[in-house]
Amino acid sequence: WFGWFGFNAGSELAADGVAASAFMVTNTSAATAALVWMFCEWMVTGKPTVLGIASGVVAGLVAITPAAGFVNFPASLIIGLVSGALGYFFVAVVKHKVGYDDSLDAFGVHGMCGIWGALATGLFANPAITEGAAGLFYGNPGQLWTQFVSIVATAAYTAVGTLIVIYITKALTGGLRVDGDEEIQGLDNAFHGERGFEIT
Repeated sequence: WFGWFGFNAGSELAADGVAASAFMVTNTSAATAALVWMFCEWMVTGKPTVLGIASGVVAGLVAITPAAGFVNFPASLIIGLVSGALGYFFVAVVKHKVGYDDSLDAFGVHGMCGIWGALATGLFANPAITEGAAGLFYGNPGQLWTQFVSIVATAAYTAVGTLIVIYITKALTGGLRVDGDEEIQGLDNAFHGERGFEIT
């Protein structure tokens, strides 16, 4: 969380109002998403978890990143609120219904919340934060279309790149999965002879 301030606010490459705003909205989105994820989990399972709160933080950080230099405080609350609920829904519901293999929940937290953040930039970009940047709610519907096109182009590019890596990996290793025993044992131990700390 702390490091993300350098990523979002530091991208301004100056100690100015835009950097300060990016710092504030980054914190706001992360905190809001953490609380929303926690409350979603609490309502559904009957108890919040630290892992859920941490996942909510990351969901809020991911979502605010494309928008950090362009949106104001109220928009960051909305971005955090949606990303907390969206991330939880994709991790706790969609993943289990569809059955895709995502041990780190990268698609639900990074993929979906990143898409939301990119679209939110097209909605909430505020010319009072960064001159010349305006989203749909500030009279520029074209920015939302630009964000949408960039999402589709990025998805296509990464899909093709991923398929290339998959086929190369499959050709060099003979497969993409380890056997069941190695999976249970853990890849660090099975392939590298490394074991985690054991508490006795």
